[in-house]
Parts: sequence; C-alpha cells; structure tokens
Amino acid sequence: MLLPVLYSYRRCPYAMRARMALRYAGIDVEIREISLRDKPQHLRQISPKATVPVLALPDGRVVDQSLDIMQWALAQRDPERWLGESAATDIAMHALVKQNDEAFKPALDRYKYPDRYPEQSQSAYRADGERFLQLLESALLKQPCLFRAGPAYADIAIFPFVRQFSMVEPDWFAAAPYLRLRTWLAQRIQSPLFESVMEKYPTWQEPG
Repeated sequence: MLLPVLYSYRRCPYAMRARMALRYAGIDVEIREISLRDKPQHLRQISPKATVPVLALPDGRVVDQSLDIMQWALAQRDPERWLGESAATDIAMHALVKQNDEAFKPALDRYKYPDRYPEQSQSAYRADGERFLQLLESALLKQPCLFRAGPAYADIAIFPFVRQFSMVEPDWFAAAPYLRLRTWLAQRIQSPLFESVMEKYPTWQEPG
C-alpha cells in the first residue's frame, strides 16, 4: 500500500506541527527530509512554493500548508478531540493560531535574526513578540493548556514557535515573567508525541 509522502525539515516549526498531527492521528507517512539548499525537483513540481511541509497523498492530492495538513489529519482521526469539542472553542483556537502565524511569527523572525532587520533593536522585536506571550500566559492562568486541561489543536499549532522564541535568549526566557508558559512549553517538549516526531532522518535523495 502506498503511503502518503511528507516532505519535511526536522527543525521547521511548520513541519513540526504537521508531523505531530499526523502522528497523533495514527497516519503512517513516508518522511522525506529535505535540504533547504537543495530542494528535490519532485517537491518543486507538486508544490510551486517549495517550502515544507508538503503532503502528497496516494490519490494525487497535495496538501501544502501546515494547518491544512493538521486539519486533514484530524479529519481522519481525532481521538482526544483536538477539534470539535465546541464550535465556539474551535473558532477561538483558529483565531489564536492565526494571530500566531500572522503577528507572532514575523516578530519571532526579527527577534531571531535582528541583523536582517536593522530598523529596530533585538529587544524591540522581543517586546513585539512578548505581546503574544502575555496573551498565552493569561490563557494558561485558567487551565494547564490554552483552552482546556489537556492539549488541543491550538497548543500543537503554536508551541513550536514559542519553543523557537525561547531558544533565542534562553537565560532571558528562563527569568521572564511567564511561569505558566514555561511549564506548558516544557510539557509539550517532553511529551512522547513531540519526542516521537523529532527522530532524525537522513536527507532524502531523489532517485536517478
């Protein structure tokens, strides 16, 4: 039986969340770890944007956005109801993930690579990102995860980016006033699900 093919890059936060959703849903895939400097021709053919993750299904369909891959996986199987617990919660989770992708991620990029964005200081970019961290901390004052006691769609979609933010200045993050957020992040990093999708694969070589 042909497996879906997932073009991935181990350290990419978008690919991380896609891999986690697929593993959680129990969907076996062929992982093709790519080199960002030498992307496979097949990847370019099936997805002109040529950025990971890209999921190629056996029936010829291609899903090339990480959130679409997550939602496709959850539509196949969602044993802990990451989505669908209530319409209102789903709307709120999608809104928070959108804020992560459209506001927090650009701030993260500038904070991580301040030399590429000399318009402001690194600390100013960090402050931009902190607005989102404060929002998450406030949510976590109410329960252990963003919307309930256990992880759901929003937790998995957002946490790889918070992880990346925490790694820019680890000492600063360890002392910052985000106790609940640090606990939440540590739980996600130490989870069997995350550990299972961080297995190292050799770079996939195109046949021929």
